[in-house]
Amino acid sequence: MSAAQKGLPRRPGLFVTFEGPEGAGKSTQIRLLAARLEAGGVAHLLTREPGGTLIGDRLRELVLDSRSRLEAMTEFLIYSASRAQLVHEVIRPALERGQVVVCDRYVDSSYAYQGHGRGLDTAQLRAVSEAATVGLLPQLTVLLDLDPALGLSRAARVNTPDRIEAAGLAFHGRVRQGFLALATAEPGRFLLLDAALQEDALAGRIWEAVQARLPTG
Repeated sequence: MSAAQKGLPRRPGLFVTFEGPEGAGKSTQIRLLAARLEAGGVAHLLTREPGGTLIGDRLRELVLDSRSRLEAMTEFLIYSASRAQLVHEVIRPALERGQVVVCDRYVDSSYAYQGHGRGLDTAQLRAVSEAATVGLLPQLTVLLDLDPALGLSRAARVNTPDRIEAAGLAFHGRVRQGFLALATAEPGRFLLLDAALQEDALAGRIWEAVQARLPTG
C-alpha cells in the first residue's frame, strides 16, 4: 500500500495536535509554540476544529450553539464533517508543502467527548473518523490534563459556556478519563502533561517534543 493510500502526505511535514479538557490552556500553549516556530524560521500553520474552513466554521457555530438540540451521533457526524473538510482543504496540503501543522483538537476529541462522554460506540467512531481523515493521524498529540472542575471554572472566567462546556461535571469527568485512556493506549504519540504546571515549564516540554520530531533535510 502506498503512502497516499495510507493517508500519509507524500512530502511529510509534521502534524501536531493539542487535546485536553475545557480550560486546560491549549490556546496559550499553541500560541507559545507558534512563537518558537516563528523564531526558528520553521514554516507552520495553525488551525482548529471544528472550524478552520468556511464550511467548518459554519458547522462550529451549529454544534457549539447552546440552542442546538443535537443527538450524540448527530453531534459526532457534524464534527466529522468539519474534520473531513479541514483535512482535505487545509491540513494535508500544508503537510505536503513540508509545513508544521498545529491543530487545536482532532479525532481524539471525538473519542473522548462523543465516545467516553456521550457513550457512543468507539469502534463506530473510529471507522467514520478513518474515512473522514483518510487515515491521517498526528505524529505528536499534546494532552494537557486538568481536573474538570478547575478547567470549567477557568473557561467560565473567559467566555459564556457553550453547549459542550455546559454539559455538566459528570460528563466532563468521563471526557477526562477518555483522554487519559487514549494516552495510555498510545504512549508513543501522546505527550501527557499536567496542565496545572507553570506555562513556561509546559512550553519547554512541548518544544522539546516538537523539536525531536521536526523533519530534516
